[in-house]
Amino acid sequence: MMNNSANYQRELDGIRETFGYDFIALALVEPAEHQYVIKWKYAAGNRNERFRRIVLKSGKGIAGIVFKTGKPVFIPSVRDYVGADSLFNYPIVQSEKLESLGAVPIWNEARVAGVLLGGFRQEGRMTPELMYSLNRAARQGMGELDGREVMQR
Repeated sequence: MMNNSANYQRELDGIRETFGYDFIALALVEPAEHQYVIKWKYAAGNRNERFRRIVLKSGKGIAGIVFKTGKPVFIPSVRDYVGADSLFNYPIVQSEKLESLGAVPIWNEARVAGVLLGGFRQEGRMTPELMYSLNRAARQGMGELDGREVMQR
């Protein structure tokens, strides 16, 4: 049995290398008392370890929005999308100094189980093509997450 954390880390490193992201991270959903929380578990290209302390609720932050809606978030320009006064709502963007990013859901057994985020520290680097590739990577599954939005019959 392969060690999943090494597996996740290796997959992230591979995606980062293939597409040239400055930063890539995987957030996973964890059951918490009365609800789910989303935590950034693995990252590559990170400036520090602060991402590990970020805990989001459904609908909050980039991972929380992707988790709640099950839809990708594409932000070619953080400045245009967020605005300096609400940056605190996006702790991963702040702590990693991201200027351009995309985040996609990772499905498992027809539910959103994680969020894959790829980002750059320069504006305008995240493109629709990169979003497509990020989404494709997520749909292939990661670790023990199958990547499937619908149940297999």
